[in-house]
Amino acid sequence: MKQQTALVTGSSRGLGKDMALALAKKGIDVIITYKGNKEDAEQVAKEVEALGVKAAVLQLDMESLGSYDAFIQSALAAIQPWGRDKIDHLINNAGIGGGKTIADATEEFFDAMLNVHFKGVYFFTQKWMQHINDGGSVINISTGTTRFRNPGYSIYSSMKSAVETFTKHVAAEYGNRQIRANIVAPGPIETDFNGAAIRNNPQLKAMLGERTPLGRVGVAEDIGGVVAFLCTEDARWVNGQRIEVAGGINM
Repeated sequence: MKQQTALVTGSSRGLGKDMALALAKKGIDVIITYKGNKEDAEQVAKEVEALGVKAAVLQLDMESLGSYDAFIQSALAAIQPWGRDKIDHLINNAGIGGGKTIADATEEFFDAMLNVHFKGVYFFTQKWMQHINDGGSVINISTGTTRFRNPGYSIYSSMKSAVETFTKHVAAEYGNRQIRANIVAPGPIETDFNGAAIRNNPQLKAMLGERTPLGRVGVAEDIGGVVAFLCTEDARWVNGQRIEVAGGINM
């Protein structure tokens, strides 16, 4: 098989970092993006390269939709020395945290969540499709809270629900190019996302762990391997699916 390339948005830390490392372990080269912390992204790149594959680091602000065209050109230029003019896998992982009750929600907060979690994912994917090799894949990261209620997450969860619907349309419209599109929906994960809400709250962490049949909350390393699997030939018949990686919480 030819050497493959994956782009993982928001991969300087947390879930995205583990996705990049898991892909590298599968022998897939990785484009790593960061919003503000270049040092962290470059450290991830070093860890990826230590696994024997190539890595590139680029800045990306998903909220800035007008920057997408320039970003794509920069990404394509970065992989040109690798002998490639397209990528094989697009993993839309970048996101912002935050929860507000319906009563406290503001239009400004709504628009920020919309731009990053749905509008951004929609148009970023649209612009990339012509630059993804036939037989490649798109993986959109969603959340377990599209299936069960979490107080204060009405906006975030609604955006992710929209992404899940969008993903099925990508699967349908690009299937003629053998491009697969799937959703990975993590459950409660102990990372620094959303102000490290789970990590910094022992009571919340314990409560969520007790509700999970496996007796704990998730960690970043629980997610990356599932994403990497979906980028391999072993997942060639998995298309238009939502895979919840949540330890069985709220079955």
